[in-house]
Amino acid sequence: MADLKFVKPEKLWLKSHAVLNEKWVQDHIAKDPSILGLGDVVLKDRERQQPRAGRLDLLLQDAESNRRYEVEIQLGKTDESHIIRTIEYWDIERKRYPQYDHCAVIVAEDITARFLNVISLFNGNIPLIAIQMNALKFGDQVTLIFTTVLDELALGLDNEGDEVQAVTDRAYWENRGTTKTVRMADELLVVIKNFAPGFEFKYNKFYIGLAKDGQPNNFVSFRPKKKYLNISVRLKQSDEIQKDLEQAGLDMMDYEKRWGRYRIRLSKSDISEHQELLTRIFRMAYENSIS
Repeated sequence: MADLKFVKPEKLWLKSHAVLNEKWVQDHIAKDPSILGLGDVVLKDRERQQPRAGRLDLLLQDAESNRRYEVEIQLGKTDESHIIRTIEYWDIERKRYPQYDHCAVIVAEDITARFLNVISLFNGNIPLIAIQMNALKFGDQVTLIFTTVLDELALGLDNEGDEVQAVTDRAYWENRGTTKTVRMADELLVVIKNFAPGFEFKYNKFYIGLAKDGQPNNFVSFRPKKKYLNISVRLKQSDEIQKDLEQAGLDMMDYEKRWGRYRIRLSKSDISEHQELLTRIFRMAYENSIS
């Protein structure tokens, strides 16, 4: 540590730079899309032609799921035409490829407070992420720093507010899954009751949720299948949780960023072999839900 020296970087304004232009920025993001901070994403396409609407700068896709990011880059300050173009490209892509989960991403050097106020109105209705880009020079070296200044709003389950109309029963899920996989959910309910007494199942059309005194709190939800039990755990994405799940050998299907949930596929043996880990992440999800 004693040999480390502090170096004050020089802030570069790429909008007016003679050499470092938008293509240069695109090149570096295309080489390593992870620098944007969107997770493990890969480049799907670049300068993607849009029907009667110009070209999308970058199309990225999550390496482990069907999540796609429509990325638009702007040097200098954000403006109205940029947000309109970004949303338009996102809308075109989601309509052309509805089998994917799409998110619009704006990358700009200067994201103003007024601009944030405007695009925050869309968040929740349009999945939208705003990333501020800074170019810093150290001697003869240049780096790009990307900071998320507006993240996608994490939503509840799509029918969480409409549970009364979508109520089913245990038999519905035993038919949709099996008696065995529903009983696996029973075992996990016992785990939950150890630290959160009073919770019971609430059988809905799309998932089995949790409720206490009639009030839903789906910090964990369950979807029994024929051979497995799929669970969703509402937690912020973190490297630590990811590492724990991978080291345990659990089948993590993906992280649904829009909903803020880990989706995990469990076998019968997983519940007993990894009960300590499951208890820990369930407890974390519960504590976050009541904080």
